[in-house]
Amino acid sequence: GRGDLSLTMLSSALSRAVGRCSVGSLHRQLVAVQFLSTGSHDDFSPRRKEIDGEKEALELIKDHVESNRIMLYMKGNPSMPMCGFSARVVSILKEEGVDFSSVNVLDYPAIREGVKKYADWPTIPQLYVEGEFIGGCDIVTSLYESGELSDIVKEKK
Repeated sequence: GRGDLSLTMLSSALSRAVGRCSVGSLHRQLVAVQFLSTGSHDDFSPRRKEIDGEKEALELIKDHVESNRIMLYMKGNPSMPMCGFSARVVSILKEEGVDFSSVNVLDYPAIREGVKKYADWPTIPQLYVEGEFIGGCDIVTSLYESGELSDIVKEKK
């Protein structure tokens, strides 16, 4: 129907939205992506495109992880985390002073389940740097406290 977007359009829009940017502008961009709609009727209500199936979700996750230097899958968004673990990782990344991209898995159930399979890691948040899975909240916190995270997230010159 009019309100449907192709997976290619959604993938492209999500990739642009999670592209490298400041935390402040990231929220605005993700909000714009979350409410994509091609129609103007339906009581003017925005529609989200569902991601169909595990294979498509895993392909989208692979694209996110490979095309964003620092990628965080979290509950909520950086300006309004929806769980304490996600809030902790966001706080740590902000302390490190690095820009990062994120996806709110609460908005995309297929991504929420897919990211657990992608990393073979059962919990969210999940942090990736330069395509490599770093860990969840406990590991990120431990790396931060030991000073190792700083070396991991710094851009290689």
